[in-house]
Amino acid sequence: MTSHHHTPAQPELSGTSAVPVQVATPSPAPTVIAGWSYTQLVGRLAEVSSCGASAPLTLAFALVHEAQRHGEPAAWITRCESSFFPPDAARCGIDLDALPIVRVPDAATAARIADKLLRSGAFGLIVLDIGRDDRVPTPLQSRLLGLAGKHDAAVLFLTEKPSESPSLGPLVSLRAQAARRRTAEDRFACELQIVKDKRRGPGWSHREIRHGPAGLR
Repeated sequence: MTSHHHTPAQPELSGTSAVPVQVATPSPAPTVIAGWSYTQLVGRLAEVSSCGASAPLTLAFALVHEAQRHGEPAAWITRCESSFFPPDAARCGIDLDALPIVRVPDAATAARIADKLLRSGAFGLIVLDIGRDDRVPTPLQSRLLGLAGKHDAAVLFLTEKPSESPSLGPLVSLRAQAARRRTAEDRFACELQIVKDKRRGPGWSHREIRHGPAGLR
């Protein structure tokens, strides 16, 4: 890998006691698919969608943390009205001093900012939290994909829509639907169901166990 120089929502989950569990599509000889990780998303456009109570930010925080552990700077681009809460990110192990946060009015602006950041070659991961506004022109998505490949970076869109809605476009290589369910009094399973994966095919899932913040316990 190239070295880089480098609407209000329910509370997200936090804590450092994540236990990733990934499950492959049923087969005669089931295997674990290590597909939801920063390194697996490098060079790709990925999209995580949510609808109702879910935990897309928590699952994205895990990627930012992983990228930082690999020495790859990350940036977070978010709508002005986003529920992004820096202390939650810090509780997930993220170094906030090393995470530029850019607030924008709409998805198109977010994508243009991502374009500029990727062109610098200084970032290994760009997260675009665009919510319900998923109007990112295909030519701009194409530029982002090209830059992700050129600079060995991952681009992750966070959107708000049901799984049956289409992805941002044909250039999205991986699309996942986020969900959250309580497993104990203060523990929740943050799950991803993969509905589109151009490399491995859809149908696999990913799960992390997290402690809920005070408001969810």
